[in-house]
Amino acid sequence: MSSYGDGAGRWAAKRKMAAQGRAQGMDVGLTVFSYLISGMLAYGIIGWLIGRAVHVELLFPIGMLIGLAISIGFIIHRYGRQAIVEQPRRQAGRAASPEGDDR
Repeated sequence: MSSYGDGAGRWAAKRKMAAQGRAQGMDVGLTVFSYLISGMLAYGIIGWLIGRAVHVELLFPIGMLIGLAISIGFIIHRYGRQAIVEQPRRQAGRAASPEGDDR
């Protein structure tokens, strides 16, 4: 085989991996966005219903803010914890490496 064909294959593989990384990032972004919107919507509706029953209109925006806060907390718990859990795994993998850290 020619070296040209081999380089084209590597280029295509790199492009495919980059596209998959962008798609995964877009997936996470849309998931975070949907958590924020659904939290505000759910607790806003609950606040609106309770506010309507007790005749306090202020409960609707308060419910939306509470839903937003809960959603942000859940996002931090889910995605922030994931980054913390992955760090010790990387460090443990380096320590178990037969070459050591001299590279």
